[in-house]
Amino acid sequence: MTMNKAQTGGIGFFEKYLSVWVVLCMAAGILIGKFLPGVPAFLNQFEYANISIPVAILIWVMIYPMMMKVDFQSVKNVGKNPKGLFVTWITNWLIKPFTMYGIASLFFFVVFKKWIAPELGTAYLAGAVLLGAAPCTAMVFVWSALTNGNPAYTVVQVATNDLIILVAFVPIVKFLLGVSNVAVPWDTLILSVILFVVIPLSGGVLTRMTVVKRKGLAYFEDVFLGKFSNVTSIGLLLTLVMIFSFQGDVIVGNPLHILLIAVPLILQTFLIFLIAYTASRWLKLPHEVAAPAGMIGASNFFELAVAVAIALFGTTSPAALATIVGVLTEVPVMLILVRIANKTKGWFPHEVSD
Repeated sequence: MTMNKAQTGGIGFFEKYLSVWVVLCMAAGILIGKFLPGVPAFLNQFEYANISIPVAILIWVMIYPMMMKVDFQSVKNVGKNPKGLFVTWITNWLIKPFTMYGIASLFFFVVFKKWIAPELGTAYLAGAVLLGAAPCTAMVFVWSALTNGNPAYTVVQVATNDLIILVAFVPIVKFLLGVSNVAVPWDTLILSVILFVVIPLSGGVLTRMTVVKRKGLAYFEDVFLGKFSNVTSIGLLLTLVMIFSFQGDVIVGNPLHILLIAVPLILQTFLIFLIAYTASRWLKLPHEVAAPAGMIGASNFFELAVAVAIALFGTTSPAALATIVGVLTEVPVMLILVRIANKTKGWFPHEVSD
């Protein structure tokens, strides 16, 4: 998926069936862990500061092409129609992490306490917190295209959101996990953000600037980005296979827990979309701004959440499993929200493009 393709052709084949690939990777990983246990045991030898080097490499492969899509020069347009940006910022950083914490706590410790032990519920909560504190970046371009969102405005929403991640993600996660009595060292959390946000983000920005300067923006969006679309897909699939090879015993022993984890994540997704979307309507924003504003809050930067969960808790942790369930539920739920947004287009004023 390139940004240009997302804006013109909608969702690609891989993104459309992402949940199917996740299920297949889950099965492949579990089979590897059960019948070829030497493979995950061998890969587990390669780690530094509790971070799996093979998983880190695959996550870089996955995230780097996404970071190249973000045009930070668009930030200069932040003053144009700022109300839509306020909706995005407030929803993503002042509401979403805390509603995720509240909903996940309610289900893991109250509604599902008969099936989930308190220790396991705490671990699942940690994974949910990581998802809630990581609003989407790359897939938003797809959801924006499917709702006929303003592509130029969506770029500004994503670019500013990525800048906020650099300063807000660590303290929010640290605070919410601290409230959950989950000990997380500052240095590990900061190192995770440097590895999985700062480095790929910097590399993506430098690559974009270099290629655009030499070949032009049209070449970058129409040709260069297309060379990396399959790389991102392969990186994601291999990461999932590797994680599930480590998670096999947990999943086989608790298959019901996949469904139980999915329930609060899905409810949170609908709630956050409703908050941002209705706020946009109240502010009389055009639909081409309101729809992406709802989508960017509802969806998650699950690549970052998975990476940080692995760095903090390990590849075999229930927290990492919870973030993977976020990947599993992402596309089908977001496609439902796309349909809702398209059917309610008449609720909003006529679009006024920048």
